[in-house]
Amino acid sequence: MGIIAWIILGLLAGAIAKFLLPGKDPGGILLTMVLGVVGALLGGFLGKAIFNVDPMNGFFDVSTWIAAIAGSLIILIGYRLITGRRAA
Repeated sequence: MGIIAWIILGLLAGAIAKFLLPGKDPGGILLTMVLGVVGALLGGFLGKAIFNVDPMNGFFDVSTWIAAIAGSLIILIGYRLITGRRAA
């Protein structure tokens, strides 16, 4: 899977993660998309390192989407924890 496919996957995974974890986040949609791309990369890395699976089989493969969404959720939760402490 190419870098453009990972970017598109990350944008969509970020939107899905935002849908699954609604709430007021500073930064808006642009930051959510960037977090999605980073989360997709993190999910792919964790899937390979922890479960020894290749989550980069293809764009339409279920394991790719699960890894990207899980990574995006992890990044979004971490971002909320960091910005929540800083704002308080």
